[in-house]
Amino acid sequence: MSAGLILACLWVLLASAAGASRGALSWKLAYGLIALALPLLIYIAVKDGVIWALVFLVAAGSILRWPLIYLGRWCRRKLRGKPPVS
Repeated sequence: MSAGLILACLWVLLASAAGASRGALSWKLAYGLIALALPLLIYIAVKDGVIWALVFLVAAGSILRWPLIYLGRWCRRKLRGKPPVS
C-alpha cells in the first residue's frame, strides 16, 4: 500500500473520531479535515491514480456530508441571485 493510501486511511480514522464530537468543535475539526483532504486528494490522484482519488473523494464526502450539504445550499443561493432592488 502506498503512502497516499495509508494517509487516506488515517484521515478516515481521524474524521470518524472527529464525527463523534459535538457542537462547535466538530465544525472546527471538519474545516481542518477539509483543508487536509484537498492536498491529500491531489497527492492520491498523482501517485495512485484517479480511481483511488475518486474512492477517497466518495469516502470523504460520506463522512463530511453536512459541510457538503451546506456548501451546496450556499452555491444554489449564490447562483439564483437576489432580485434587483428598485
